[in-house]
Amino acid sequence: MTPRPGPRLRDLIADAEAVLARAGVDSARADAELLAAHAAGTDRGRLAVLALTGDPIDDDVAARLHDLVTARARRIPLQHLTGTAAFGPVTVAVGPGVFTPRPETEALLDWASRQLTGDAPLIVDACTGSGALALALAHDHPGAQIIAIDDSPEALGYTQRNTAGTAIRVVEGDLTDPGLLAELDGRVDLVVCNPPYIPDGAELDPEVVDHDPHHALFGGPDGMSVIPAVAAAAARWLRPGGAVGIEHDDTTSAQTREALARTEAFDDILARADLTGRPRFVTAIRRSAEKMRHP
Repeated sequence: MTPRPGPRLRDLIADAEAVLARAGVDSARADAELLAAHAAGTDRGRLAVLALTGDPIDDDVAARLHDLVTARARRIPLQHLTGTAAFGPVTVAVGPGVFTPRPETEALLDWASRQLTGDAPLIVDACTGSGALALALAHDHPGAQIIAIDDSPEALGYTQRNTAGTAIRVVEGDLTDPGLLAELDGRVDLVVCNPPYIPDGAELDPEVVDHDPHHALFGGPDGMSVIPAVAAAAARWLRPGGAVGIEHDDTTSAQTREALARTEAFDDILARADLTGRPRFVTAIRRSAEKMRHP
């Protein structure tokens, strides 16, 4: 008796896309392909070649894909199912307990990378989460001295894992502590921060509200509970001429600029947009001591 041929990959991907679309997943086709690649132990580029051949695939691959698609249809984040998230030039491990980096933050990364000069700039990545910004900056500037800070032990477990084997220094600390890393005062070249900034009660997709840690998402009633502390820490850490970039909710660009202005430590406080044109982060330059005395 001739054995029944296994399922074809392209048919399984089409079925997965339909399941995910019915579940309300906006990126149903892309997610179906990425989950199929993960189930098959390959990348998305190689997956396309396998799908085009029309050859049957192993039943165990089909079973893994079925389980992954079923979980994704329950709106478990794609990155939690694959265990990784791409961010700029790097890929980081993510999962329950840590914020999944978003493409929108790559605009902040691009700006930050262009601020750095010299062979060994000193950088602080505040609210580092998975360490994605720190790792991406280290990739682009291998001589940089980078300190990654977070106050969540769960998130820092991922940071430590992602930065293992690098020179990035990982610190558990609370940005509201006025003495945090006092040894850096006046020495830092760049501060970047993607803090919790979503206003309490905002409507979010299930992948976000049910799976990202709320501590990394919500910034109080107006989304601004952490940003003033970031501005104050940056004012203390940065050398004259050093730069800061702070991501914010798309409704709080003006409040973020005001938080930096209230420190009376910054010039060139500018609102900047992400790749979709939405207000996404604010940047500023640390004033010189002379300007502080005579603004």
